[in-house]
Amino acid sequence: MNINVGDKLEMKKQHPCGGRTFTVLRVGMDFKIRCDNCGREVMVPRKKAEKNIMNVITE
Repeated sequence: MNINVGDKLEMKKQHPCGGRTFTVLRVGMDFKIRCDNCGREVMVPRKKAEKNIMNVITE
C-alpha cells in the first residue's frame, strides 16, 4: 500500500471523538496520524493501520 505524508485516510473504525478521517504525519514501521476532528495524534503500527484503511485521499 502506497501511503505518503500528507495523505488523508478514511478508517473503518472511528476515533472516540467520532471522526473517521486522519492525516498522515509520519510513515515508517508505524504511522503517526492526526484525527481531523479533534486534532489528537496517534502512533499506529503499520500492519494494523493498513488493515483498517477504507479509503486513501492523496494530496
